[in-house]
Amino acid sequence: MRVSGTDVVTLRPRRIRLVCWVSAVVVLVVFSLIATSLTGGTGNGYGTFQRGDQAAMIGLGVFAALAILLFTRPRVEADALGVRVRNLLGAHELPWEVVRGVRFDRGAPWASLELHDDDLLPMMALQAADKEFAVDGVRALRRLHQAHLATLAEGATGR
Repeated sequence: MRVSGTDVVTLRPRRIRLVCWVSAVVVLVVFSLIATSLTGGTGNGYGTFQRGDQAAMIGLGVFAALAILLFTRPRVEADALGVRVRNLLGAHELPWEVVRGVRFDRGAPWASLELHDDDLLPMMALQAADKEFAVDGVRALRRLHQAHLATLAEGATGR
C-alpha cells in the first residue's frame, strides 16, 4: 500500500503477484524444455518434429505465461475525489458520491465497493490471502470515504 502526502492510496495484491511471477517463469521454462526435447521422429513413422514445432511450443509457453500474469493486473487507487478500480478485465473510475461503503465480508475472496444503486464492485486488489495488508487497505479506503462524507456534510451545513 502506498500513501502519499496528498492522501492518494494505491493498492495492489501481494501474494498473488509473487505466485503469478514464479508460476509464469516456471511455465515458460517447462515449455522451453519441452520444445528443446522435441527432436527427430515420433518413433511410429507418422512424422517428425521440425524447428517450427519447437518455436510453436515456446510460443505457447509465452502465451501461457502472459495469461498467468493477467492476475497481477488488479489495482485500486483512491484519493479525495474518488476511487479507480482495475480488475482482471475491466476498470472503473467512480466518484465517492456513488459509493455507499467499502465492504470486506467474512469469507469473501476480496473486498468490494457497495454502490448507492445496490451494486457491488469487486476490488480484486484487496484479497483475503493478503490478510493484514488487505485489512489496512480497506481501512485506508474507508478513511478517504469518511473524509469525503464529512466534507459533504460541512458543505450542506454551510460552514
